[in-house]
Amino acid sequence: MRKRPLRAVMPALAASALFLAAGCSADPGPRSATAPERAPDATSSAAAPADNGRPLAVAAAPAATSTAVARPGTAGGRAAKSALTVTSYDSRTRRAVISPAHKGNPSASPAPGGTPAPSRTAVGDVIASAPAPGAPDGLLAKVTEVIDERSDGTEVRTAPTTLDALLGDGEAKGTVPVDPASFDVERLLPDVKVSWARAGDVHAGPEGAKVPLGSLRVDAATRVATAEGASASAAATVSGFVQVKPEVDFSYGGGGAAAGPGTARLGVSGDWTSRWALKGRAAASAQPVRLPFAKLHADPVLQVGPIPVVVNLDLTCYFQISGDGRVTVDIEQDLKGDFDAGGTYDSARGWTPVNESHMASTPVHALVTTAGGVKAALGAQATVGLYGAVGVTADLAPYLRGEAAGTVDVTAPAGSGTKAHTAATGTWGVYGGLDLSGTLRIQLSVFGTPVLQRGIPLGALHREWRLAGGTV
Repeated sequence: MRKRPLRAVMPALAASALFLAAGCSADPGPRSATAPERAPDATSSAAAPADNGRPLAVAAAPAATSTAVARPGTAGGRAAKSALTVTSYDSRTRRAVISPAHKGNPSASPAPGGTPAPSRTAVGDVIASAPAPGAPDGLLAKVTEVIDERSDGTEVRTAPTTLDALLGDGEAKGTVPVDPASFDVERLLPDVKVSWARAGDVHAGPEGAKVPLGSLRVDAATRVATAEGASASAAATVSGFVQVKPEVDFSYGGGGAAAGPGTARLGVSGDWTSRWALKGRAAASAQPVRLPFAKLHADPVLQVGPIPVVVNLDLTCYFQISGDGRVTVDIEQDLKGDFDAGGTYDSARGWTPVNESHMASTPVHALVTTAGGVKAALGAQATVGLYGAVGVTADLAPYLRGEAAGTVDVTAPAGSGTKAHTAATGTWGVYGGLDLSGTLRIQLSVFGTPVLQRGIPLGALHREWRLAGGTV
């Protein structure tokens, strides 16, 4: 079972990542809970920028962000930051203990500004909390009952609520990078190496090169089942790395007099780099065989005005192979590009998918022996949600496909227009491509939008381009 640390920090300079490259491997270091921030209480922050009509800023929450409680304000239904913290939460009973920031925490002190922090919470308060004990995905809830006053705070019962209860008729829009050091990594294969880099703390990866700033890379290599009847020299292996620099896209537009927002958006985007190789005669089949090699998880916190919005990001990196099991290959491809997947909401049209990717191949070497075909992909599946509710699932799978009738040995500079060098008899073809698919989930109602009765497919984005081929 994956353990989720209580830290939800996204340093502002961290331009973040899924997977990235470099010299000697290094795991993201352990993450510890951060001390609560000294925050103004609800009274002193009532005149905060949330009430002046300007859009709310969307940024990575600062390192000192506390597990805060935001209270609805009166102007436009917007919220103001409070000096309260969620000190415990029971997801089964929906009970929480809410305390002043200084209570039970000697390192914190009452809010500055001359106004004492509120000493208790009340029925009707709406809680927007960063990850807290018992709520590793953050907490978005409404207080329905005050149960007891305890030495460590006020025990309350809560019920689910939605973001429009806090954001009201406000406007907010931003794209925030994810800190590469904030990812937990679960290795699913023995030979998996992790590299990452961020400002002031550069880590080298397995290939001796520096990882780009703010990025994370995962390298993997493994043997795969060899086709029946293949010679010992045709033993099959797959290897490579995937390097992504993900960003979370968030926006909200108040609906005015109408219930819920007028517009909203949630998605994940970023830069992509990958290189992978398939060698030998794999026991492929028409149905793709997927080999996951790493799972990554992070809980970045966006500071939307005074409100901590917790985004849950999961990434699974995998190899995928399909084919007829008759061809022996030595194929390799490099890809660079970007992707954008998610959903946008408009009160007139409802939720619609966002599904876009641009990729470019670098020079490819391909050796295809005997008649047959094979397709190899190195992909990543991402899920992004809010406060533990999955909203978007996206699967990006760049691939390389080779097919031949006869014996073909091809070296082709992809996209260069230069004639390929071949030594072959028969017909052959080498193709690059990508598949991007996914689903918008019912849980996107966390924005306060109408509940979806079913998942909405992002739509299958499929592109393929010819790298080299002919008849010889």
